[in-house]
Amino acid sequence: MPNSDTSHVVERLALLRAAMRQQQIDALIVPSADPHLSEYLPPRWQGREWLSGFTGSVGTFIITPEFAGIWTDARYWTQADQQLANTGIQLMKLTSGASVQYVDWLAAHLKSGQTAAVDGAVLGLSIARLLEQALQAKDVALRTDIDLLDQVWTDRPALPAAPVYEHLPPYASKTRIGKLADLRIAMKQLGAQRHLISTLDDIAYLFNLRGADVNYNPIFLSHALIAPTRATLFVADGKIPSVLRAALAEEGVDVAPYESVAAALAALPADSTLLIDPRRLTYGTRQWVPAKVKVIEAINPTTFAKSKKSEADAEHVRATMEQDGAALCEFFTWLDQTLADPQRAPLTEVAIDHHITAARARRPGFVSPSFSTIAGFRANGAIMHYRATEAQHSIIEGDGLLLIDSGGQYVGGTTDITRVVGVGAITADHKRDFTLVLKGVIALSRARFPRGTKSPMLDAIARAPLWAEGLDFGHGTGHGVGYFLNVHEGPQSISQSAMPEPHTAMEPGMITSIEPGLYRPGQWGIRIENLVLNRPAGQTEFGEFLDFETLTLCPIDTRCIDAALLRDDEKRWLNDYHATVRKRLRPLVSGDALAWLETRTEELS
Repeated sequence: MPNSDTSHVVERLALLRAAMRQQQIDALIVPSADPHLSEYLPPRWQGREWLSGFTGSVGTFIITPEFAGIWTDARYWTQADQQLANTGIQLMKLTSGASVQYVDWLAAHLKSGQTAAVDGAVLGLSIARLLEQALQAKDVALRTDIDLLDQVWTDRPALPAAPVYEHLPPYASKTRIGKLADLRIAMKQLGAQRHLISTLDDIAYLFNLRGADVNYNPIFLSHALIAPTRATLFVADGKIPSVLRAALAEEGVDVAPYESVAAALAALPADSTLLIDPRRLTYGTRQWVPAKVKVIEAINPTTFAKSKKSEADAEHVRATMEQDGAALCEFFTWLDQTLADPQRAPLTEVAIDHHITAARARRPGFVSPSFSTIAGFRANGAIMHYRATEAQHSIIEGDGLLLIDSGGQYVGGTTDITRVVGVGAITADHKRDFTLVLKGVIALSRARFPRGTKSPMLDAIARAPLWAEGLDFGHGTGHGVGYFLNVHEGPQSISQSAMPEPHTAMEPGMITSIEPGLYRPGQWGIRIENLVLNRPAGQTEFGEFLDFETLTLCPIDTRCIDAALLRDDEKRWLNDYHATVRKRLRPLVSGDALAWLETRTEELS
């Protein structure tokens, strides 16, 4: 995935440095963020990618007159090495848990009297505080009032204009009125009269609304201000149809222009109390709140509320998993038949994306992919967030492992699954690595733990089989998943880089991925991923316990397993899982796909 044209990067950096000189800026920070701190960004805020050519979803870009570097984590190191080659931009490797390492770099390299700059509108408030503290200690000024990209990005995209629509019953199992009432109770408990929300998934959840402003996530650009009796939704003119706007008004929700949130916050009464979440708000947005207003800082109550799916939500997710699993049966049937055909045209990684999306699109309730499909053959599978493009991809031929990580957005849920299949002849080393990763999946899938266990504490369970062999992987073991919302959702995170703080506690109804992996750069990558649901698992004298219900329904390729490495209880788990997959998917497939399902779910002895 090399950067095929580095001249654009060199030219753009030269223009940017000229603008920096004009503004007397010694270091510019370009985060991967928008005014809502989204993971996936509307094109207007993909400035770091536009400047550098690095397409990873995470990375902080720092430019000085003599230096340019991108800080990113282990998921993207191989990709960044390739895409940044010959650009003059250095890859700065973030180690686990060191996501603000660039702050220390700035403090060490900038001199007293110099100036750093960042667009405050896209700088997280909690990061801004760390940055201010570190730079002030070195007598370095920090400017947050300027967006230098606007001066050099002459064809910068406009704000997205996709319409907003309702997420309707039966899939929306709780009404807007009910959710707003719950939120106001939580606000009152925290001592707040008003609450500002800027995170787009929180807003979509609260108002039972969806949109298409961000690829893969059914959300829309907006802010929301919740008052004691009414709420205001700040969204661009024309995005909410008049009928929906009238329905919102009847339920106590006013609609105002997107840009008017600044004036609304400036007009807050002097005696008001405002709840904000410093991890889910930008520095620039925080500046709109007058000093006279008392501010309470706590996690958005909606972040907890949307993470705990109701039983009605869970039933819709189960049905969605069946449809998604049936689509995957059809896809993998096609893949096996294509690979077995000696007369076939060359099969590319790009074709995998097209065919898997088409299979899902034939299923009821499908809206879009939930992220960009990762189809990596051989060495490309070792690039954790690899994406094949028409310009850069591999042909799937010969022998090796093919990793496919994909997902779908359905009105009844969000899916995310990774499977690895063997192409041609696979080796004993392939099978050993695959089986060790599978052992990690099984270990965590079978775990039982006290309710309230901090999610990062579970990470080691999935790593233990790999650690025992001196192996590891450079990403988290699991992330929360939304309900027809973002495929990555908090507050839970099964990751050694996440802090085991109170808000990461595991609660019933949470949906989380289990996805250990193993990556050998230049050779192959393996990841096996299922989604699981937290469910009650009994009460003892030590308290209430939870375990996992596996939601994902798709065979795990037993052709890649070294059965000698699995204990009898691990084989039983796999055989029981496959029996469930077969039983639930059999009514939804027929013909060759049914035959494929029966074959791939045969017992492993």
